[in-house]
Amino acid sequence: MNISSVILHVAPARLDEACALLGAMPGVEIHARSDEGKVVATLEDDDTDSAAARYAALHGIPGVAAVAMVYQYSDDGLVTDTEEVES
Repeated sequence: MNISSVILHVAPARLDEACALLGAMPGVEIHARSDEGKVVATLEDDDTDSAAARYAALHGIPGVAAVAMVYQYSDDGLVTDTEEVES
């Protein structure tokens, strides 16, 4: 599982178009947007490679001028079974 949050800067004239395309992307959820073209979104994916590809795809959305990753969490490779270690 990979969860990232991003802020996108979008040309205000293309904000509706860009948000429609963002909302259609699997795993992308828009949380806030401003008339000035700032958009806050989260991206969820199963693995880091897919998440990286989705992050890169954000740059190709018409009207998107910049994408800044704010937060990223990944639990890939975490061990779910634990055992007690004696010291």
